[in-house]
Amino acid sequence: MRLKSKIIATAVLFAAAVGTACAWYFIDRDHGIPTVQDVPLDSVAPVPQTEPTTEPPPISTGEENGLTGMAKSLLAYNADTVGWITIPETKVNNPIVQKTKQEESWYYLDVSFGHEPYRAGTVFLDYRDVFGFDEDAQSDNLLLYGHNMANNTMFGSLRRYRQDLSFYKTAPFIELYSNYQHYTYVIFGQVITSGSGDAEWRYWDMEEFADKQAFDDFVDTVHEKNMVDIPIDVQYGDKLLTLSTCYSDADNSRFLVIARRLREDETPETFAEVFAEEPETTEEASTEETTEETTETEE
Repeated sequence: MRLKSKIIATAVLFAAAVGTACAWYFIDRDHGIPTVQDVPLDSVAPVPQTEPTTEPPPISTGEENGLTGMAKSLLAYNADTVGWITIPETKVNNPIVQKTKQEESWYYLDVSFGHEPYRAGTVFLDYRDVFGFDEDAQSDNLLLYGHNMANNTMFGSLRRYRQDLSFYKTAPFIELYSNYQHYTYVIFGQVITSGSGDAEWRYWDMEEFADKQAFDDFVDTVHEKNMVDIPIDVQYGDKLLTLSTCYSDADNSRFLVIARRLREDETPETFAEVFAEEPETTEEASTEETTEETTETEE
């Protein structure tokens, strides 16, 4: 695993920018939800839509430069494309973009996939993360940001995981596509935590783990903060994925969904018995509040 140097001041600024956005973008009052259905499709694979689906986006391999057909289509429309995320049984079904320069890192907070002003923004990867062709070089813990929209678009429908703590059994897997490959992740954490720059647990700065101890510390903290006991084993060397969205503007808190990539010998069927069991809630589940719902639905 690689150790990436972290500049604390930069991370604080980034956290502050995301936190500020949470106060402004709960409600999409002015626009419809953008899709990529107008991407030119001449001689390339079909482009998936941003409607919920139980099927992954169409994808083909062996294309020029290792790019999938889907990636070629999306890159022709937006050169910042780094992938696509789908969570079956939710409305999470979106392209993923990334700006790799710190000064542009929060560009997509209020900009659509088509580079138009759009209060729902676009799902984006942390500017420090690596999610390319070389899997060994990929970040240990990919961090995706998306707004908590009242109409359940972007990462708005993630609230179902904390409102119904058994929902993870219905939607335990995340389908993540790079521009080159398709990966499946299994959810093991649902956490409400602080998003402030002075937070004790700075999850946004935990995308590269120096060693096993650093990895275990992250996973142990997820277990400590977990709203529900999800019996998924997580081992040093597993690739992780963290989805971050706003929870409460009052205390600048975040709701996180954390998952690990399936190993080579695993399939979704591997976890059938796990998801057949009744979930066990934790003390952290009692932190769920009703203030967010009022904020989100207020017109």
